[in-house]
Amino acid sequence: MENPDAYFPYESYRPHQKEMLECVAACARQGGIAMIDAPTGSGKSSVVAALLAERSGRKIFVAVRTISQLNTFIRELELIRKKKRPISYSYLIGKRSLCMLPGQGDIYRRCEGVKAVSTSLMRERAEKGSLVPSKDPVITQQIRKLDEEHPVICPYYIRSRVFLTGEGSGLRMVPSTPLKTKAERVSRELARPGELRDIGAGICPYEMLLLAAQRSDIIVVNYHHIFDEDIRNQLYGSLGIEPADAMLLIDEAHNCGEVMTGIMNVVVGEQVLAQADREIAAIRRHIKSAAAIGQIISNIALFMQGLKNSHETEDWFDPAIFNRMVVRGSLYRDMAEVVEDLMKISEYIREKNMMAGEYSMSATEMLTAFLVRISCSSTDPGYLTVYRKEEQDIFLEVRSIDPSDRLRDLALSHHCTVLISGTLAPLESYQRYFFGDLPVTGCSLPNTFPKKNRMVLCAGDITTAFSMRENRENSARIAQYIQHFARLKGNIAVYFPSYQILDTYARLLAAPLASRNLIIEPKDARDAGEALTTFLSLPSRGKSGILFAVAGGKWSEGLDYRGELLSGAMVIGLPLAPYNQVRKMTIDYFRHKFGPDGEFISYTLPALNRAEQAIGRVLRTPEDRGMLVLGEKRFLEPRVKAGLPAWIREEMVECTAESFGEAMKRWK
Repeated sequence: MENPDAYFPYESYRPHQKEMLECVAACARQGGIAMIDAPTGSGKSSVVAALLAERSGRKIFVAVRTISQLNTFIRELELIRKKKRPISYSYLIGKRSLCMLPGQGDIYRRCEGVKAVSTSLMRERAEKGSLVPSKDPVITQQIRKLDEEHPVICPYYIRSRVFLTGEGSGLRMVPSTPLKTKAERVSRELARPGELRDIGAGICPYEMLLLAAQRSDIIVVNYHHIFDEDIRNQLYGSLGIEPADAMLLIDEAHNCGEVMTGIMNVVVGEQVLAQADREIAAIRRHIKSAAAIGQIISNIALFMQGLKNSHETEDWFDPAIFNRMVVRGSLYRDMAEVVEDLMKISEYIREKNMMAGEYSMSATEMLTAFLVRISCSSTDPGYLTVYRKEEQDIFLEVRSIDPSDRLRDLALSHHCTVLISGTLAPLESYQRYFFGDLPVTGCSLPNTFPKKNRMVLCAGDITTAFSMRENRENSARIAQYIQHFARLKGNIAVYFPSYQILDTYARLLAAPLASRNLIIEPKDARDAGEALTTFLSLPSRGKSGILFAVAGGKWSEGLDYRGELLSGAMVIGLPLAPYNQVRKMTIDYFRHKFGPDGEFISYTLPALNRAEQAIGRVLRTPEDRGMLVLGEKRFLEPRVKAGLPAWIREEMVECTAESFGEAMKRWK
């Protein structure tokens, strides 16, 4: 065990940074959980130095959500390697961006399928004396004849493996020399994600990263590698380690709850149901129970059809009633019998598709997963059965609302778990939400950026509360605030609670803001990149614009608008999730679990985080200067205000539409 200074790559510590590293070092040394709430500019990524100092031979996993966060840690680790120690590190990114094999379908399933067939073929040829599969004439012939649309073997994986013979041990498949050489290079030298295909050159890039990970002190992975239990078990098995021998660092940890519950959600829609019906009808001659399952699907379709008469776009449905309606008039006594038959049918369809080179998850498998999960919801109040209406389509969903059991298991299985974020305030609320009554070491750092470079205002006379959305005076004042804000020099952003409210004010203010290059966040993610690039390019052309976006949307988190890219941000409204029966049931669940704090933890806290993330886009470095505006009087309510970071509470000045205009003039 060493002092964190041994791995800290900078000349000096930022204010309070050493305190943060010492907290992490203690957690790494003793084991347990630490949560760090540290504003932008605190140097959070440097906690990796503390983990390295205390690792004692353990692997360190760093979980990130985005490529930009991955690059942040690559930058930090490169500094450590160049200035301090010759550490080895690697990273794993999704197979989707790495796979060289053409074809359609689920990339992970396709990989599993072609690797299994490739391994079987390679072993068969090795038993006949061909120990280098890539040079075997039968295998090379198979590769030349490969159907690109429906591949059944992978030439890149085949080139990554050779066989060895040993006394009494038979044949042993091991990494090929090219794979070992390239993996060693990746773990010892800087390799950017965009360079991996070229570095791999003919072998499987993912296998290259996996082998590099086996040889590395630190492995940076995306959230799903860690949060999805099946993927995590497969990864750790490939690396030959146990979670108890690993340290876990989770970046942007305020997302943990949403990501974990999202992984556990299961959804089926009418199209999936119809496709499952076709899949099962096609195998009736081979599977006796297929006809009986056809009746079950018809009953589910009738249940969904009945929901179309509802006036609600989202609501709860009773799983007991669903189960009774689904088995009514069928050959099954209960849902357990249905699931048992469906699992057999799903496996048959899966194997049949994979033999044909089809690797998409079948609709029958999706339906099976849904019915399995709906059984859980009958006994576990942490799951809700929900239906959603989107235009003319109905979707049934088993929604996980409480991530704590899975997060507790994840944290307890590792030697230590460290969560870091710039928006984990109030820390005790996140601690309870994520881990319940588990002991957690907390560390909250103050904002050390110069106060003179920012102004924080809160509107005390406007709201987007549902009861006031049709109030003309309130709407006029909101428009007035936005128009005042639009006079600020440089690029500015205005964030709204929903696309519906965004559209309302985009139409209302289209003419008054026409000269300010108004750019509106599109609902379709495919169109978002180009629009954002246009906005960010304006300052370099001597221009500026106004961004209209959604708090919690594509443009409100994980992006750095440094320097002149953004001079101010305004959040209109408290971005609460829509209140309906499902939300009420969720709040009731957490009230039962946490008492009076239940509503704040489950409903208000996520909204505060969306608002903080949105205004947090402005001040990314100590030199940045900007105006931060909370355009909603509910931020001034004691319980809501108490949930804001200390520096915002202390600096926030209440204003009216009139005084806001005067404050704008003073700020200029």
